[in-house]
Amino acid sequence: MITEIERKAASGYSMLAVLLILTAGFIYALVRMIMAENAMGIIFSIVVLSVLTVLYFGFFIVNPNEAKVLQLFGKYVGTAREPGLRWANPFYTKVKVSLRVRNFETGKLKVNDNRGNPIEMAAVVVWKVVDTAEAVFEVDDYVNYVHVQSEAATRNLATRYPYDAFEEDEPSMVGNISEISERLKEENQDRLEKAGIQIIETRISHLAYSPEIAQAMLRRQQAAAVIAARRQIVEGAVGMVEHAIDMLSANNVLELDEERKASMVSNLMVVLCSEHETQPVVNTGSLYT
Repeated sequence: MITEIERKAASGYSMLAVLLILTAGFIYALVRMIMAENAMGIIFSIVVLSVLTVLYFGFFIVNPNEAKVLQLFGKYVGTAREPGLRWANPFYTKVKVSLRVRNFETGKLKVNDNRGNPIEMAAVVVWKVVDTAEAVFEVDDYVNYVHVQSEAATRNLATRYPYDAFEEDEPSMVGNISEISERLKEENQDRLEKAGIQIIETRISHLAYSPEIAQAMLRRQQAAAVIAARRQIVEGAVGMVEHAIDMLSANNVLELDEERKASMVSNLMVVLCSEHETQPVVNTGSLYT
């Protein structure tokens, strides 16, 4: 595996000043040689000026949050990260690599959760290059590699969790979206580390049932919500009935045998749990017979 070697390139400003002075000097010398008709001097000056011209191709610019990967005839020699006008061997090939933070959103992927339900899922991935040598030499196209591997990680993660939890405390994509996003970030990092990529953040941006089952799943969710609401209403009603009977007994308001107590509980439960307003019927005789 090729890892990054930081290379300090020479200051381009200093080198430019030196080359301009040398060029001006040898142009002056060439003119003098031509005037003196010195053939050897003319040839020497032309050769030197040709070499100086080649040296001008060694200049390159490194922008902030950018690096240049340097190669000499196919051999990796280092990476220049220091911004500004730089100069290096003119025979180096220089590959620009952006070190800026980048992000993209995967397409809406149609996958199956761990129960086999088809769902649609998409994620936003925030990433940057941290090792330029690995990014350039370990994979063919590191940008495309990030996109493909991120989609593969998203698909793989979806098969581990159900879309929604049927049981209490069961992890699900809807109920534990922060945890799922963190797991997705870890899996992405494992896949992309060999390419010199750092995953900064991964977030689920779209999560829904596929259209063909969305209606059926919506009815199931509505039924679950109704059941949960009914359960809470019944629990509250039982507490209110218990409290009412305890107060009647504690304050000696009314003596109730088991049969009348059961009737009172039944009536109160109907009143408290009914979805519609109740129509009370006052029985004035049963309490005195």
